[in-house]
This record gives sequence, structure tokens and C-alpha cells, in this order.
Amino acid sequence: MLRRKKAYADTSSGKDILGNRSLCFIFICAFGLVTLIQQILSGKNYIKRYLGNYDGPFEYNSTTCRELRQEIMDVKVLTMVKTSDLFERWRNLQICRWEQNKEETSNFKMSLSRCCNAPSFLFTTKRNTPAGTKLRYEVDTSGILPITAEVFKMFPDDMPYSKSQFKKCAVVGNGGIIKNSKCGKEIDSADFVFRCNIPPISEKYSADVGTKTDLVSINPSIITERFQKLEKWRRPFYEVLQNYENSSAVLPAFYNTRNTDVSFRVKYMLDDFDSQRGVFFFHPQYLLNVQRFWAVQGVRAKRLSSGLMLVTAALEMCEEVHLYGFWAFPMNPSGIFITHHYYDNVKPRPGFHAMPHEIFNFIHMHTRGIVNVHTGQCT
Repeated sequence: MLRRKKAYADTSSGKDILGNRSLCFIFICAFGLVTLIQQILSGKNYIKRYLGNYDGPFEYNSTTCRELRQEIMDVKVLTMVKTSDLFERWRNLQICRWEQNKEETSNFKMSLSRCCNAPSFLFTTKRNTPAGTKLRYEVDTSGILPITAEVFKMFPDDMPYSKSQFKKCAVVGNGGIIKNSKCGKEIDSADFVFRCNIPPISEKYSADVGTKTDLVSINPSIITERFQKLEKWRRPFYEVLQNYENSSAVLPAFYNTRNTDVSFRVKYMLDDFDSQRGVFFFHPQYLLNVQRFWAVQGVRAKRLSSGLMLVTAALEMCEEVHLYGFWAFPMNPSGIFITHHYYDNVKPRPGFHAMPHEIFNFIHMHTRGIVNVHTGQCT
């Protein structure tokens, strides 16, 4: 009986030892797990530590900024993350000073040169489209426009812009993201300014969007809907263009057959008013090549936005490209709702453009040092 008790006592003691060891093992595992979780969370939220100690822009090549850029580059396609997560990564990157990456920019320009060649084919010219040419439309490929003497004389002799002609360019989109940005002076300081679809640049908006304009695109649908195809009241349209001083205008006259007549009327109207303003027509093959180029980058849409077309041209024409007013979401990176345009909240026709994918590409290009995307306030 005593032996049994002793044996029982020994067994009980063994269980206690095993129990203690188990508890220690569990404690060690738990501690390790907590540490691991902390490291994971720390890795995910290391940016918050950076922001907590933020006392000015971090240098482009600092360890912090390399890690922040990698956070965005890890998102290969837009569907990989929630919009809120993308916004957070973009907000975090704003603590870093932007710097152009010469190698990345040069490689991107070379790709554009091979596919599109804006310095030679951005506009339809007498040089690239001689009289007698049968010009094929971009979309209505079965439609062909014979280049008669009357049409031919509307073309410039050659492209007015050459490769990397301008040092710093600003491409101004019409997104609500630019409202209250105070970027007007910065935009106006650029060597060349592109604008999309004759947006308002009156005193009401100029502090945010500036007034300088060197090239403005005009969608023929604007002329059709707002100015009755210029069939009667032409002066209101002429006066709108006067807001852009001596800027040139560019229209997709050869996108489809419907665009041609109304685009030509813009040229005729300005000639009637003895305007010296340049009126150009996108070359349809250039636009087709641009569409194919961006499709490879994941932007597949029925139609690229006017903004993306101008950004693409700017990348060949300018040494350094800055984007303002480009955003494709109903809220800004801080999660505050914004209007679709800086001057109204009229939404585009659904399914026509692929704006979020366009902006996603711009964010990646900013991260790679190819373009500088401005979504905050200018200082």
C-alpha cells in the first residue's frame, strides 16, 4: 500500500513536471506568436512609425522611401487590393520627395517612340498624310477619307513639336481632386501646359488649375451638345476658346466618320474669325497605336480618355511630366468624397473609359519616377 502511494506520488510528481513543461512550452509558443504578430503588424504598419516621426520630405532614395515604393509596386493589378488599401499606400508615399528616374523614363520613352512616335505622327500633317492619301479611320476602319486638296490645306506642313522639346510639362485633368489644391501657380510655371476638353479656367478656378494653356483637346461631342454643331451660333464657341489665349486646339476628327464634319467646322469657324490659333487633328493611326500600347499595360477600354492621350504625347514631347487633376475615384486618398470634375459632378458614360486602370498606371509610373502625380495641395 505504501509502495502504491509512493508510486502514485511519483507519478503525480511526474505529471506536475510534465504539466509545468507544457505550460512553459505553451507560454513560449504564445510569446513567440505574439512577437511574430507584432512583427507582422509592425511590418504592415511601419509606415505609421515613419509618419509619426515625420518632419519633412524623405529623400527619394532613402530606405524608408524605397520600402514605401515597393509597397505600391507589389500591387501588380488593381484588383489585388481594396481601394482603401491602395489609398493608404499612396498617402504614405507622399512623405517622400519625388525624383525623376532617368533610366526608367528613358526606357518608357523608347517604348512609346517605337509604338507611337508622337513627334512624327501625333497630328495629321502634310508630311505624314500627303494629298491623295486614303486615310483610314481609327474606329470605323471600313471608312476611308480621301485627302482632297481642300482637306489637305487644313493640315500643318509638319509636326509643330519635336521630341523632348520642353523641359517641364503639366498635363491638367479635370478631376475633382484638383479642387482647393492651390496648384494654379505651379501649373502656370510649366514650360508647356496641356488641358482636356476646354474646361473652365476662369478666376473662380484659376487658383487651383491655373490659366496657362498651350494645347487643349476638344471632344467633338462637346461641340455637338453645347454648341449645336456650330450650325448657327458660332460666336459663343469662339469666345470660349478666347479664354485659352493663343493655345492650339486638337480634335479627334478621324476617330469615326461622325467626328469629321464637326471637327472641320472648328477650323472653318476660326478661319472666318481670322484667328491665328492652331487647329490640329489627331492622326488616327497614332491613336490606334496608343490604344494598343495601353492595352498591354492593362488599360482595356472602348475608348482611352483624352487625358491619357495627352499624357502619352507629353511623355515624348517633354523631359519631365507632371500630372494634376487626375483621379478616378469618388473620394480622395484621405477618404473624403469629391466631385467628379472640379467644376461639376457630371459622371461619364459608364463602360466607355477605364479610368481607375488609367490612374493605377499613373500611380505606378509615379512610383517608378516616370511622371509626378499631384493629388494633394501645392505649397
